Amino acid sequence: MSLKIKYILFILLIHALIGWLAYEVLVEQKWYFFLAEIGIIISLIWSYRLYRSFIQPLEFMASGVDAIRDKDFNVKFVKTGSHEMDKLIDVYNDMIDNIRQERTTLQEQHYFLEKLIQASPTGIVILDYDARLSEVNPKALDFLEITEAWRNKPFSDFDHPLLNAIAAMEPDSSKVIALRGTERYKCQSSRFIHQGFERKFILIQELSKEILEAEKKAYAKVIRMMAHEVNNSMGAINSILDSLMDFYEMEDPELDKEAKESLSIAKDRNERLNLFMRNFASVIRLPEPFMESISLQKMLRDIARLMESQAKEKQIDVELQLPEKEIFARLDLRQMDQALVNIVKNAIEAIGEKGTIRMQLIEAPLSIIIEDNGSGLTQEEADQLFSPFFSTKVDGQGIGLTLVKEILMHHNAQFSLRTLETGWTRFEILLQYNPL
Repeated sequence: MSLKIKYILFILLIHALIGWLAYEVLVEQKWYFFLAEIGIIISLIWSYRLYRSFIQPLEFMASGVDAIRDKDFNVKFVKTGSHEMDKLIDVYNDMIDNIRQERTTLQEQHYFLEKLIQASPTGIVILDYDARLSEVNPKALDFLEITEAWRNKPFSDFDHPLLNAIAAMEPDSSKVIALRGTERYKCQSSRFIHQGFERKFILIQELSKEILEAEKKAYAKVIRMMAHEVNNSMGAINSILDSLMDFYEMEDPELDKEAKESLSIAKDRNERLNLFMRNFASVIRLPEPFMESISLQKMLRDIARLMESQAKEKQIDVELQLPEKEIFARLDLRQMDQALVNIVKNAIEAIGEKGTIRMQLIEAPLSIIIEDNGSGLTQEEADQLFSPFFSTKVDGQGIGLTLVKEILMHHNAQFSLRTLETGWTRFEILLQYNPL
């Protein structure tokens, strides 16, 4: 039973009792009885007015609660003239104005944050309470190469090395993750509280371009300094060596053959040092590529023919897998030819004796794959790939792979070098120029 009905029943019961008593006592005195009845009527009227005064705030509060429950913050009440009611109405109207303003501000901030996340150059992945993908911005989708439906799916549904590395990260940790080729990503895992429960989010920042630019500036400066000092010293040393050799010739051609041979060896070593420095300098003096339409099939056939004799000496087969349709692309033939020759040469050295090198051309996406069944790469070697002048050979200088990296970057090509589970080591080049 509601409070309203209880109050009405109580008033009616009291006035019915008073009316019955007035009848019993004053029934013989008509004028007193009449006045008593008028008094009861006036009391009922005042009781009703008091009822309205008491129940109106309750009705007001009920309607206000309904509006708030329905999230309608535009409902406001007009003052009634009652001091108590007007105070309550003022408080309610101020509360509704504040709620509406705060709600508008929150909606604007949420909209701005959503736009900011979508436009952010940093990849952002937000997980739900069960560690499933809740929000992934476009940059993160690009980094993770996700093209299918991803919402409310766990990490395990997507086979991507960066996503696998992120899934293994501890909360509130930061890590630089190295992937194929020169790709480097800084990933930071953090937590936040939402509706009383903890959720996780990951920030992904690409570092590849910044790291490569810093590396190139550093080793270019070192190479220039080395070349300057070596060339200055080498010219003077060669001049002295030539003078000494001429002196021995003038004095006696047969005089001190051992000394002349030593001078000749020293000069030869100087020439090798000069060649060594020229090889280093070629990396930083690489010109901008001269783009022209090139048949990729012809280019790969020529490289296979060039490297065939060197491969046969070590009993290595070179296989070509080319599509029948002739495919053309815009690239610098001289530079790309040099890069591919270096890759094939590395494959031959990795095999050593008796093996196979496969050279493939794929039309879509336009890519060149060179793979070998050699000894493969260790995890330590894979982590250091494409670092400046890193080499897996004992006497290697790392110039070949560094030059390959520079040439492919000049062509805006994506590339990777890794050993597959099958045991084959694959160098994959994804060309950015559309076939003509």
